[in-house]
Amino acid sequence: MTNQQITQVVAYYRQSTGAQEKSGLGIKAQIEYVEASARSQGWEIVAAYTETVSGTVAPLDRPECKKALAHGLPILVAKVDRISRDVEHIAGLMKRATIKIATMPHADNFQIHLFAALAQQEREFIAGRTKDALAALKKKAAKGDAEAIQSVQNRTEVLERGRTDANRAKATAAIQDRVTSWVKAVRPHITECLHDKGRTLQQVADCLNDKKIATARGGEWSPMQVSRVMKTLGLAFA
Repeated sequence: MTNQQITQVVAYYRQSTGAQEKSGLGIKAQIEYVEASARSQGWEIVAAYTETVSGTVAPLDRPECKKALAHGLPILVAKVDRISRDVEHIAGLMKRATIKIATMPHADNFQIHLFAALAQQEREFIAGRTKDALAALKKKAAKGDAEAIQSVQNRTEVLERGRTDANRAKATAAIQDRVTSWVKAVRPHITECLHDKGRTLQQVADCLNDKKIATARGGEWSPMQVSRVMKTLGLAFA
């Protein structure tokens, strides 16, 4: 579907819980992006849906997003992360609808998917650097550095304020969704290895490593990891 073929779109706005919800600035900015894009591209916004929900919740599990999809029209959002910050979520949604991004209106689904994948990779790099920096800070604190000790305490207090039961439940659900998606994705590769030459757990692990299929943590397979995933998938040696 090209921009020229699109005449009607459905706007979808999402804000996270917390400050964005209280200020309303998150939605206001999104509306400005979306309406400006629609005007410049000649699209008619026939409906709009707004909800306050964490980006860790899959789009297909959000009530307002499902209403937007029910129109069967392209979904227009302000930025990619308003759909989700999870590449798997975005890929799943693209199987159901055409997604248009106000800040890059000419991008097709493939380009959006690629952009989301690169953005997720960058977030993972940042998370890694943050983890390394925190480890160094804790090491200094352990040696009695007063400034480092205070920094660690401040960070702990901030994290504790955000660890409500609701946030923990959402985080747990998001992790479970990612694990389930990964297990489904790796199934055909394990099945192929079993069919080709896998007679032992080690042989299956070697096959997966030869195919450059990474584990959930991005490392190489071991017989124990193969055993756990096979049990989860209900697979067995012939």
